[in-house]
Amino acid sequence: MSKKKPIGVFDSGFGGLTVLKEIVKQLPDYDYLYLGDNARAPYGSRSFETVYEYTLECVKQLFAMDCELVILACNTASAKALRNIQQKYLPEIATEKRVLGVIRPTTEVVGKLSRTGHVGILGTTGTITSNSYPIEIAKFYPNIVVHQEACPMWVPIVENNEIESDAADLFIQKNLSNLLSKDKNIDTIILGCTHYPLLINTIKKHLPSTITILSQGEIVAEGLLDYLKRHPAMEQKCSKGKSIEFFTTDSAENFDKAASLFYGKPVKSNHLEL
Repeated sequence: MSKKKPIGVFDSGFGGLTVLKEIVKQLPDYDYLYLGDNARAPYGSRSFETVYEYTLECVKQLFAMDCELVILACNTASAKALRNIQQKYLPEIATEKRVLGVIRPTTEVVGKLSRTGHVGILGTTGTITSNSYPIEIAKFYPNIVVHQEACPMWVPIVENNEIESDAADLFIQKNLSNLLSKDKNIDTIILGCTHYPLLINTIKKHLPSTITILSQGEIVAEGLLDYLKRHPAMEQKCSKGKSIEFFTTDSAENFDKAASLFYGKPVKSNHLEL
């Protein structure tokens, strides 16, 4: 029997579960291993050096657990660590393995959906200050106008299960108003954090129905499907046993209580000491 080689999915905490859920929905036959670095979350306000150090450590751990392909299902890690991992670490240490992020697949499609060519980005402070979205969008669609808005309170709102609270409504309305005040022609908004889909009902309430909202889960899943089709050698390495294992660097009991909110069904995780 061949050795299990799951697709690794990494996030600083819970948000990547919204991506994993969509990946499993579109590619149900593969084995998956999810790792949440909850003990050191959140990553959003940390420096580039710290995010790179933490992300690389978790990627190495997933490689050690027989993952040939790892998805950084975290915008902050994708923004602050992915490029260095791909360009510096992999060529020297793990030439046969691959690490992908969530920003590029999202930016590849945004130009096809925007009618006005004016796009808004909502994200954590770390993702917004990295300017990763404007930089990546410019590579594919140099004429698109991009405006950003950091939403530092949105992740705490979700993780404290205050999604339906008055405070959530207030902060969401304020951030969306700030974004739209920068450019009245924005017709497409990217939710640049994997926590934000859980706030979608309130987000929609405060946006005109004419604005398209891009949530990353489905886009990343479609991007992974396309990647595996274009890289058959990697696709053949990924085992297909329909298994999913969850690991957290924090308390497994606490992780399981909150994870179901993001994953949509009960989760049973294991503690992992890094």
